[in-house]
Amino acid sequence: MQPALDLSMLDGWTIAALISGLGFTGALSGLLAGLLGVGGGIVIVPVLYWGLLLFGFPPAIISHLAVATSLAVIIPTSISSMRAHSRRGTVDRSLVKLWGPAVFTGALIGGIMSSFISGGGLRAIFGVVGLLVAVNMASPRHLVVSDHLPRSGWINRTMASVIGFISSLMGIGGGTLWVPTMTAFSHPVHRAVGTSAALGLLIALPGAAGFIWSGVGVADRPPFSLGFVSLPAVLIIAPASFLMAPYGARLAHALNARYLRLAFAFFLAITAGRMLMS
Repeated sequence: MQPALDLSMLDGWTIAALISGLGFTGALSGLLAGLLGVGGGIVIVPVLYWGLLLFGFPPAIISHLAVATSLAVIIPTSISSMRAHSRRGTVDRSLVKLWGPAVFTGALIGGIMSSFISGGGLRAIFGVVGLLVAVNMASPRHLVVSDHLPRSGWINRTMASVIGFISSLMGIGGGTLWVPTMTAFSHPVHRAVGTSAALGLLIALPGAAGFIWSGVGVADRPPFSLGFVSLPAVLIIAPASFLMAPYGARLAHALNARYLRLAFAFFLAITAGRMLMS
């Protein structure tokens, strides 16, 4: 069966607009990843979803394609953002060591299990969690549960694996969930943003690998796809995201991000709502 999109049928202007749109998406996702610690996937997934739908790909697979491609893009973006935050001393290495193995495992399980979850199921996960995150971002105060992390090792590992699992299925690097979790346990927000960049890499690598495995042999994927990962989209989005992430990290230390958080919460609420309605 032939893919839904025949590149030979597109004129030069359409191809240029497609490349420009993907490049802008990458730049915006990288900037937000460094600035707010939300993870660029929260922007990439809905843009790719609506784009793939517009070009006529089967609804049954476009959610998987959007999530998998987002995870692949997050790999270089996380590296770039992590290096920028590390230079400012805002990556909590002890926390990365504590949560890292469980995060990796949860994300890998999420990527592999994606083959058993429908496109509607992935959209529901993105929509519900996205709405909860939007409410949290719009809140004038951070929820504080405790002045320290849980002392139990298994509670920490369970919490980390669940976040890794959900983040993998949403196609996000985890900052969207890590930052509110860490601030709930009284971590300074800048340190939470920096640490989430490192943890995002431990989500994106196994998550993307799982989606590649689960997408092998699936019909009607875009040309030049590796499993559910669209390689052309990664090659366009990733460089722009990689380059912009350090600027976002720099702005995070120079700006009061309250109004930016409100604007993004509004955008996220609309996007998540539309994903649920679709």
